[in-house]
Amino acid sequence: MALSNRRPILIFGSTGQVGQHLCELLGSQAVGASSAMADFTKPDTILNTLQSTQPAMVINAAAYTAVDRAESEKELALQINAIAPGLIADFCASHGIPLVHYSTDYVFSGKKSGAYREDDFPDPINVYGKTKFEGERRIENAHGKYLIFRTSWVYSEHGHNFVKTMLRLGAERESLKIVNDQTGCPTSAHDIAVATTRAIDMALGTASFPSGIYNMTGSDHCTWYEFATDIFASAKRIGFPLIVKNIEPTTTAEYPTAATRPLNSVLNNDKLEQKFKVKLPSWHKSLQSVLEKIYEN
Repeated sequence: MALSNRRPILIFGSTGQVGQHLCELLGSQAVGASSAMADFTKPDTILNTLQSTQPAMVINAAAYTAVDRAESEKELALQINAIAPGLIADFCASHGIPLVHYSTDYVFSGKKSGAYREDDFPDPINVYGKTKFEGERRIENAHGKYLIFRTSWVYSEHGHNFVKTMLRLGAERESLKIVNDQTGCPTSAHDIAVATTRAIDMALGTASFPSGIYNMTGSDHCTWYEFATDIFASAKRIGFPLIVKNIEPTTTAEYPTAATRPLNSVLNNDKLEQKFKVKLPSWHKSLQSVLEKIYEN
């Protein structure tokens, strides 16, 4: 990766799903900043980390992702998802440092019939989505060099995610009800990290840094029910000790949550592929790899 003066790449959220994979891929090039090192509720710790590290590039993989809890913790979600990224963006812009930031499919309402493109107008319907959209806006308004990658339904062998939740429930219960009217693109955190490093390489090699928003998700879509069905089928083949026998599809209306979810959050990835020659694998393929890693551990 062509970065000057051997200064490091600073990764906020280095202990999260995407952050861990970025650190693994970048190795000695990366300096990880966990929430213990840079507390996004304390701006001074963010600035201290930036100033002491003097990075050549910053990747922000930190976020408040508790979608339901955000409805009652609006200020905290705003601080972590918008105010802190805006502060980072201002620092990066003033120092000529490129910034990579991750956003979400939840910036959209889900009312569109087809896949969302980057130029579709955001209309988030929950606090989490609203704070992530505000984060995008603040980064854009800093007028620095930036790449915002919108991703969705992230899973990996690390952290908390839908795949690991299903494996736990599948080992505890014989019957489960899974929502079947929300559609999105499951995306492996490892695939996000790989695509990010490739996109960065391309961006640094261009005469004019291609700042903008890019969708970055797995190349196929499904419902949560379809995703769960495949998780259980693949996990049983691998040898996970599951007792689940009956998986029943249900509707969003029958499964009320504190935060409203978009029914359609499928993202179109053409812009990413055209600009950076990057295409993420199908979730079917990546899921198998993640399940095997979980089983090994």
